[in-house]
Amino acid sequence: MGGDNAPAEIVKGCLQALKKEAEIQVLLVGKEELIRKELEKNSAQKDAGEDASYCGGRLKIVNATEVIETGDAPVASIRSKKDSSIVVGMKLVRNKEADAFVSAGSSGAILVGGQVIVGRIKGIERAPFAPILPTDNGGVTLLLDAGANVDARSSHLKQFAQMGAIYMEHALGIKNPKVAILNVGLEEEKGNALVKETYPLLKQMKEEKGMNFIGSIEAREVTHGYADVCVCEGFTGNMVLKMMEGTASSVLKLMKKAMVSNLRSKIGALLLKPALKTALADLDGSKFGGAPMLGLNGLVVKTHGNAKANEICNALMQCKTFHEEKINEFIAKETGVGA
Repeated sequence: MGGDNAPAEIVKGCLQALKKEAEIQVLLVGKEELIRKELEKNSAQKDAGEDASYCGGRLKIVNATEVIETGDAPVASIRSKKDSSIVVGMKLVRNKEADAFVSAGSSGAILVGGQVIVGRIKGIERAPFAPILPTDNGGVTLLLDAGANVDARSSHLKQFAQMGAIYMEHALGIKNPKVAILNVGLEEEKGNALVKETYPLLKQMKEEKGMNFIGSIEAREVTHGYADVCVCEGFTGNMVLKMMEGTASSVLKLMKKAMVSNLRSKIGALLLKPALKTALADLDGSKFGGAPMLGLNGLVVKTHGNAKANEICNALMQCKTFHEEKINEFIAKETGVGA
């Protein structure tokens, strides 16, 4: 029920995923009456019975009468709105009735719910948001933390690096992923206190565990694909992410304005349109789904608040890969804290 386009785009995205992948099941958690209306709009084939199942039983509705709004205080809303879609959905994951939870709703509530309801893997100190960012060389970079922990310690960033490397290797198939720490310069002696404390820990991980730590990178290098995993605390990561999104939006607006400024530019725009569409599609981060919270006992994925059906569909595909590749098992094993 969360997000700017809920529940319409959420329902559409789930139906797309069910059509695309025959091996997944979806539980739509929220106000049943509203969800049913959206399913009817999309001409979903309903099965007979009282279990509110659709699509051959692979889509079911789990009624939740409350909604956590964006302006609600995260901790208070998780405690007070026990029948909200976020709380009910996360309890399904905690109780092993679902393998993953996807939401476009309140980031704060998802963060609190993930930590409190789903819980962290034993030994994991903090769970970061880890979005996948497309790069201009055709690759991707995992940015973590992108906003879950605005204050962090060096031990947290060390674990972020470990979990990020595991995710990129096992979920995306990038062997020996390059790990870097986000910094204001490339020199080892540069950075704030947190970076200076974390840098030697990552060097130690390289020497003892074979992590492919390549040192520092600056923010302008994130989109160039210099690193497969970019580590930082949540305050910096969220600023980088939002600045990238804002810059992309501004550049696109300027391009559109320039293309219609005169007849010559309009003709040029028509010639360039196919190539531009391809380039923009390559830089569309929504094709990778949402930002998983790494290090939890179950998978929680946060999509953009304005997510459309395509991003929701991709997030469900992302969850399938995460589950099949046993990412949490690798994190529990390779961070040295046990299952």
